Amino acid sequence: MPSILLALALVFLPLSLITIGGGQTVVSEIHRQVVDVHQWMSSSAFVDDFAISRMSPGPGSLLVTLIGWQVGGLSGALVSTLAIFGPAALLMYGIAHVWKKYQGTDWQLAIEAGLRPVAAGMMLSAGYVLLQAQDGGWPVRLIAVASAAFLLFTRVNPLLLLGCGALIFTTLHTI
Repeated sequence: MPSILLALALVFLPLSLITIGGGQTVVSEIHRQVVDVHQWMSSSAFVDDFAISRMSPGPGSLLVTLIGWQVGGLSGALVSTLAIFGPAALLMYGIAHVWKKYQGTDWQLAIEAGLRPVAAGMMLSAGYVLLQAQDGGWPVRLIAVASAAFLLFTRVNPLLLLGCGALIFTTLHTI
């Protein structure tokens, strides 16, 4: 068990420090580590855990708590959670003072502007990995892409899209 806990810590500690824009930005790397590198779970199980973490209250990074639980029980959940939240929290605590002190300076505005496309790219990567990992084939991918387009170009309620996607998916699978 200690080797599993160490492995969980070594996977999630470095990821904590590159979660630019939130925990969803490292989902693709979490998937690669958990499914491909360590083979702790299947792609389908990963997508299930991702869905559960998104439906649960709290930060999206709770995905790693679920993974830790499945891989190493309660100890795994605790180690994974501390590993993903601890380093980033300590770093942000240290940076917050400096950031506030120099708010509005050219270098700070440049850093913020430079990190926006990095965060957006990491989120797109996460979306791509999740689309590839899910079961359901082309209907699910088509529903996801159409939903994303609707969200980008209209003000439609996401719950309506979720309901329509579920109805379409269910209909296609009963035919």
